[in-house]
Amino acid sequence: MTTDILSKREKYQPSEREQAYLDGVVNPKYDRQIINGLDPFFEDRAPTDMADFYSETEITDLLQVRGTDRDVESRMPVKMTRHYFELAKKSKNLQKIVKASTDETLNLQGSEDPGFQMDYSPVEGLLHKYEMGLMYVISTCSAHCRFCYREELIARKEIERQDGTVAKKGLAQIKDITDYIKAHNATVTDNGGIHPDSGREKLREILLSGGDPMVLPNSKLAAWFAALAEAGVESIRLGTKEMAFYPDRFDEAFLDVLDRFHETYPDVGFRLMVHFNHPDEFLLKDDDGNYIEEDNGTLKWHPATKRAVDAVVGRGWLNVENQAPIIKGVNDDPDALRIMQRALYRVGVGNHYFFCGRDIVAYRAFNVPIETAWNILNESQKGLSGVETHARLSITHYKGKTEVAAVTNEPIPGLAGSENGVLIFKILRNAADAPDRGKVCIVGRNPEAIWFDDYEDRVLFDEAGLYDYTRVEKKPVEVPVAISVGS
Repeated sequence: MTTDILSKREKYQPSEREQAYLDGVVNPKYDRQIINGLDPFFEDRAPTDMADFYSETEITDLLQVRGTDRDVESRMPVKMTRHYFELAKKSKNLQKIVKASTDETLNLQGSEDPGFQMDYSPVEGLLHKYEMGLMYVISTCSAHCRFCYREELIARKEIERQDGTVAKKGLAQIKDITDYIKAHNATVTDNGGIHPDSGREKLREILLSGGDPMVLPNSKLAAWFAALAEAGVESIRLGTKEMAFYPDRFDEAFLDVLDRFHETYPDVGFRLMVHFNHPDEFLLKDDDGNYIEEDNGTLKWHPATKRAVDAVVGRGWLNVENQAPIIKGVNDDPDALRIMQRALYRVGVGNHYFFCGRDIVAYRAFNVPIETAWNILNESQKGLSGVETHARLSITHYKGKTEVAAVTNEPIPGLAGSENGVLIFKILRNAADAPDRGKVCIVGRNPEAIWFDDYEDRVLFDEAGLYDYTRVEKKPVEVPVAISVGS
């Protein structure tokens, strides 16, 4: 007889309260009518009305790079819902979001782990920055944005980790995550409110991300909601673009999941972070491409999207906010951003952040110059009311979320290098105990700059340390593992 000691993942056991909540969950089937990949277009298998979504020239170009190092599907899978196609066929801007192009792989410069995110991954599938954590709960969406910040996760690419190992990013598992939350928060409590190693406070907020969590069935979403609440999380965020890709996902069954969660855990906050990039994703257009007006002059929404937005906004305990990157050819237009901010706020959706592009692989095909992005957002907010203009422009440095706070056209007297004006970065949130929040970095202007390294030769003042960055030291994390002994 031999005895093998094997590591085995211990199954998470819901409490009685959780189980009672989960027992009432309904899982409808959803028909998103997804077109997966380019083969349906290459092989004339796409639905007849979709067949000309790609021109003959585009098809020829995409076929020529297939199987080469410029294969667009190897960089980022291609995917689109029927709902989004119906919107995109009237909008070149939306086509740019989901339509593959050989331009994507002309320059494959970029980071396989943008922002060194994995430096802050204490357990698989979790990023723990600030007082919040972000979880990868799924590695796909209903449709795929070509500029996706998580192209390495969606494409299931292997990346090099801080310890030198190479592997695909894994997805979060309930027990691993809740064990970590409980252990971290217990240590914080025992140490008087501050973690002795990281200086962080309690891990009080968790963001479900991916991929798009709304692709998961209701039962899995509810399991995450309840487990996080039981682990002591104070607030849950759910990040999704499903409101644009397939708004019918926000049906009565899902709304019931939210309502009963709030009834079961009334002290746990809930935030829905939606992702509209352009007003064409929710406003109706006529055959001439003009937005349709209501009698009072406001713009008419797509009925399915309006129904979904009204349903979540109407739940007063639930906060809904929008955030979006500014992407070349998609929304690098002040008028489009002005229309979007105004229309969203009118129906109760806050304007949270606009982002400069991240340093993903092939980012030069998508990113707008940083100073251009600031000018676009600033111009878009002229004519908006104060409450409509809450959004700031953020760019994610390795140290954390950084605001592009100002761009000047005039020199600063006595400051060499400022002759053509300056750009001011300000740290909004940096990892661990946020020691550098509010600190600034001033660089001489470079209108062509699309990433931090384009300013390396013109740093004028850097109390934020953006250009003196060293990676964090990796510390081992004790994660309980069940041992099974068999014979």
